[in-house]
Amino acid sequence: MTEDAPVIDSEAEIRILLDALPMGVVVLLADGQERFRNTVATSIAGARHADVLVEVAAERLLVLALRGLESREQIQLAGPPQRVLEVRAIPLADGGAVAIMDDVTERWRIDQVRTDFVANVSHELKTPVGAISVLAETIEGETDDELVLRLTGRMVIEAQRMSRTIDDLLELSRIELGGEMLKTDVDMADVVAESIERVAPIAMRKGVPLMVKSEKGVAIISGDFFQLVSAIANLVENAVKYSDETHQVDVRVVTSDTTVSVEVEDRGIGIPADSVDRIFERFYRVDRARNRATGGTGLGLSIVRHVATNHGGEVNVRSREGEGSTFILQIPRVLRSV
Repeated sequence: MTEDAPVIDSEAEIRILLDALPMGVVVLLADGQERFRNTVATSIAGARHADVLVEVAAERLLVLALRGLESREQIQLAGPPQRVLEVRAIPLADGGAVAIMDDVTERWRIDQVRTDFVANVSHELKTPVGAISVLAETIEGETDDELVLRLTGRMVIEAQRMSRTIDDLLELSRIELGGEMLKTDVDMADVVAESIERVAPIAMRKGVPLMVKSEKGVAIISGDFFQLVSAIANLVENAVKYSDETHQVDVRVVTSDTTVSVEVEDRGIGIPADSVDRIFERFYRVDRARNRATGGTGLGLSIVRHVATNHGGEVNVRSREGEGSTFILQIPRVLRSV
């Protein structure tokens, strides 16, 4: 810059930069007078009651910052929609202070999911480990062969439960990443056939008939065969687990001009209306006691949802408590040129 170049108005430049920020910023002078308030902070002041709470918190923390104390406060607003805002006040070198008001809702939501996930994984693994430990202590020194056989059988069941949880976690992690998808032209009739083959032994043991309606060469999509089999097998297995003996489970492949849908219908216990929106969450269980009895990990429907997302599709459910449920996995169709 030459001596003749105009001097940049740093104050105006700072105002422009701060106005471009997505969070609210308020700057006070050392005497407590307001020096600057950016556009977001201005919109908060005097707005809705919830935003006024944020403004009040900022004023309270700024008083502390003028005394040289840095502080922060998180405010949860019930909504709807639920929001979480963080207010932070920092002392400045010239004796003034700055307050920053930031919407951290998404960060908070991710932290909540992470916390719940760790807690659920810990519980799901700790329960069978604890059971195996107690059973092993009981067996130690036991001379009754019949009792030992019964206890070791129970240990095998608990070990298998732990193994299923780990397998489902690994499968969910792999599918969530979506980076290893091997997309090819896939006939959904083949996917359904493979899925039925996986679940058939469970259905036979429980006495639940499986009825399949699909036609080869009609329902073609572009996708990962193994992910799709995992999704459909989870849906069919769920239907079998929550069906009573002789109650048929229907699996249908339905095509439209643009999509291919696989519908899995059972005549089981159904899903309460207040749980329908949550059943695709990791580890969510409508009935924890029944789920333990059926051996579910609570990860199957989360796997289905991620497979649908990876394929540009969606999964939906229709259910009436006491009458059964129908899950519909819908994937965009590959149209053949004539």
